[in-house]
Amino acid sequence: MEAIFSSPPMKRVMAALPAGVELYLVGGAVRDALLGKPSYDLDFVLPAGALPLARQLANRMGGAYYPLDPERDYARIVLELGGSKGGGDRIKLDFAGFQGAALEDDLRLRDFTINAMAISLRQPHRLVDPLGGAGDLVARRLRACSPASFENDPLRILRAVRQAVDHDLLITNDTRLLMRQASGLLGQVSRERMRDELFRILEGRNPRAALEILDRMEVLGSVLPELLTLQGVEQSPPHIYNVWMHTLEVVNKLAAVLAVLSSEYHEETASNLMLGLVSLRLGRFRQAMQAHLAEQLNPDRPMRALLYLAALYHDAGKPACRREDEAQRIRFIGHEQESEQLAVYRAGELRLSNQEIERLRLITRHHMRPFLLGQLEGFPTPRAIYRFFRDTGVAGVDICILSLADMLATYGPTLKQEDWAHHLDVIRCLMEAWWEHPQQQVSPPALLNGHELMAELDLHPGPMLGQLLEAIREAQVVGKVSNRSEAVDLARSLVQTGLDNGIHQAD
Repeated sequence: MEAIFSSPPMKRVMAALPAGVELYLVGGAVRDALLGKPSYDLDFVLPAGALPLARQLANRMGGAYYPLDPERDYARIVLELGGSKGGGDRIKLDFAGFQGAALEDDLRLRDFTINAMAISLRQPHRLVDPLGGAGDLVARRLRACSPASFENDPLRILRAVRQAVDHDLLITNDTRLLMRQASGLLGQVSRERMRDELFRILEGRNPRAALEILDRMEVLGSVLPELLTLQGVEQSPPHIYNVWMHTLEVVNKLAAVLAVLSSEYHEETASNLMLGLVSLRLGRFRQAMQAHLAEQLNPDRPMRALLYLAALYHDAGKPACRREDEAQRIRFIGHEQESEQLAVYRAGELRLSNQEIERLRLITRHHMRPFLLGQLEGFPTPRAIYRFFRDTGVAGVDICILSLADMLATYGPTLKQEDWAHHLDVIRCLMEAWWEHPQQQVSPPALLNGHELMAELDLHPGPMLGQLLEAIREAQVVGKVSNRSEAVDLARSLVQTGLDNGIHQAD
């Protein structure tokens, strides 16, 4: 318990706390302290006056003050702690007045017993635990605080699944029954709150396990209804699973691939040959990929979680596209476009940002591109690499990572080492281009702009102009032009011979 009071944010709160103020640390931070885990986002309660106290502490600590819900006496402080481990630089401190007459009444209104414990900042060695949350932690069980817990807030159904998986807890039978009884109320939860909890699940310890529990509890359809259509949809070889089981396995393999590419991965502890090859061939991009996955298209949602959402929807269009050919082989022609539409629709319903929606769209639309490049003899050509990133941009990195999980899930134990090594080489070529040779293979510097090209060739604005500039960029990539004069000559030749024929000849 002492560790939580020695953490940087807690030290700052203790130093800034006015004398005589009755303040309690509650919720997840207390739970994590008992589990020996660090906490950087802290929740505090006091009898009343949370807003003025939070404002005063924010001024003293140099943090930003946000009155989140003045009617409920609820405010937040955001601190910037440079170099803090595990939680990043942005630390949230939440302050709220008692929701009951006394502290124990407040705790009884919380979601689960493991989150219904408190510690007084004036008496840090005294644990307030009216519902036996500490005992539940020892017994590894998750128990609702009251029979009305899920009726009061149906989102707690998702939260129960997340916390059970993240903390390796067993949901008690009574709590499971309460969850099922309240499952029909999930439709009352705002889309924003549903989205935030879903992303916490996708960022969690084992997203596949959480999704399977949601499915068994018959609440998956309230969160991601499109996924229900995947169940029981069979696939022809090389797929070894139906579409739903394949999707779950992609999520599982994605977690494994991301673990291999994390900064904490150690080759000496690796036991899986296929994953070891990932480290061998792509290990030098580890730092760059971690920075990429930490990117936040939204301040509260990292790219890593969005990639899991893309994994869930990359084959969502298959049921609508399922066909059997004359040999009774199952085909899903056009499923990429259908998956793209379903992913974009769900992202809109979840109120994702425009940037997030566009990234998700690109990943689902182009998720097959690395496989198609791998079917060509040898390594991808400079032109093929350029066109891949021209169409995908930075999403191409996400597509590369997803394709690794997709291939592992498609073949399972039938995957041949040589086929896997070849796919890794394709991904390596793409990542080399993106991170090591961007000016040569991804985005060559412009040799001239549209106005200059119009002046040189006496052209008018129109589609041809953009086609000519694109042809020049491709010619740069393959080494056919390297300066302005050569670019103008190429454009003139294409205009004279006919743009389509000229480009074909240049290929």
